[in-house]
Amino acid sequence: MEDIKNLFATFSSDTIVNIETIPQSGGDRVYCRLITATGSYIAARNNNIKENEAFIYFSQHFKKADCPVPVIVAINKERTLYLQQDFGKACLLDILEAEGHTEHVFELYQKSLLALANLQVNGDKALDYNYCITSASFGKQAILSDLLYFKYYFLDTLKIPYDKEKLVSEFDALSTYLSNADHKYFMFRDFQSRNIMVKDDAVHFIDYQGGMKGAVQYDVASLLWQAKAELSDEWKTKLLQYYIDCLQNILQQPIDKASFESEYNGYVLIRLLQVLGAYGFRGLFERKAHFLTSIPLALQNLEWFINNKKIGIGLPEFEKLLSLIVDKEIVKRFEPIRAGKETALLVKVNSFSFIKSGYPKDETANGGGFVFDCRGILNPGRIDEYKKLTGRDKPVKDYLEQETKMPEFLSNIYNLVDISVEDYIARGFESLVLNFGCTGGQHRSVYAADAVARHVRNKYGVKVSTNHIEQKITEKKGY
Repeated sequence: MEDIKNLFATFSSDTIVNIETIPQSGGDRVYCRLITATGSYIAARNNNIKENEAFIYFSQHFKKADCPVPVIVAINKERTLYLQQDFGKACLLDILEAEGHTEHVFELYQKSLLALANLQVNGDKALDYNYCITSASFGKQAILSDLLYFKYYFLDTLKIPYDKEKLVSEFDALSTYLSNADHKYFMFRDFQSRNIMVKDDAVHFIDYQGGMKGAVQYDVASLLWQAKAELSDEWKTKLLQYYIDCLQNILQQPIDKASFESEYNGYVLIRLLQVLGAYGFRGLFERKAHFLTSIPLALQNLEWFINNKKIGIGLPEFEKLLSLIVDKEIVKRFEPIRAGKETALLVKVNSFSFIKSGYPKDETANGGGFVFDCRGILNPGRIDEYKKLTGRDKPVKDYLEQETKMPEFLSNIYNLVDISVEDYIARGFESLVLNFGCTGGQHRSVYAADAVARHVRNKYGVKVSTNHIEQKITEKKGY
């Protein structure tokens, strides 16, 4: 925080009145929002200097091409910390989820596609692709890498038998076909609704540091086929045609729509598979619940695609495998058991102090459950500014999430607790007790108890009661 404040002082004399930590997503970058009396800025901390250099250079270059990207206002000399313009907290997905598939949301998608076409074509002019993080272009090898990523981190985890030589051969054929696509300009690489911020009804782009030169269809496929957005086929068709019209106007030349759409379908498939690979890696290997719960949606997307679209090249072994992985039995593997009205299970979550009150008394008939000792996590209570706060206060939560091993600690607990919750729901059990203890029952145990209660309630829809013994706070929430 001191580094951020010092860097901020190099370009502004305003006083920072508050610093908000922004939750991390898939990457290792850490973001904070700096709030002053006159505005706000985003601070990004990242030890991957090459990634920082890419984002900074792309931002400065795209700004000259009149693209809706943030202004970089300050960079530290080590190039590990930079400050950028803040576009607010609302992304396109937030607005879609709040409003639904309304005319206003459709117009925001149109604005996004128009701005995308401009960034791809005009942003490509005189762009130095040596700043790209990996390869400078999304060619055959990059496409093949995405397919293998899907194979290793998702397909192979399903343990479905297949002819490996035939599949790799067809991967090679598909990569060759798509690498010869027309219309190659700047490719955003992760153009989806979470990376489109909406402020004052205007769209703005973030997180394009992974970009490279490639087929423009890839970005359009990424946006329109994002599983979480669940866009209708009608919207996808209309928005694709709108994008083609925008691209023709910017290029000032006609586009062969049949060829463009055939290549687009191929890139839709690549994107769907790349997303499944990412969900597999983040969910199945890193055990991050958000990614696991996204897998069924991604598989439903893929099922609709293979039943309704053609990619212009025959791939019999691959097509056979794709039809197998969208089978209902496969999808069921990734759908967590959900509690219904007839479910009797109540998950009781307690926080307590080992020193003051000791282990909570078990009032249930069956006994058992878990007691987790949070004292292996750095104690915020030893820091003066946090002593009078609890694990429910934002500064303490930020400290535990960013400065300690609490996220790793909880990830392992989720895995253990999930096994019991799923089994208890299936067997009709009525009670599961989860206890979290720390020295004073004020910071670590309170935070962990709340986090696990929220995880269980959101994932399984069960009734949850939370009791913070030392704080004398009891809450009950159900389905």
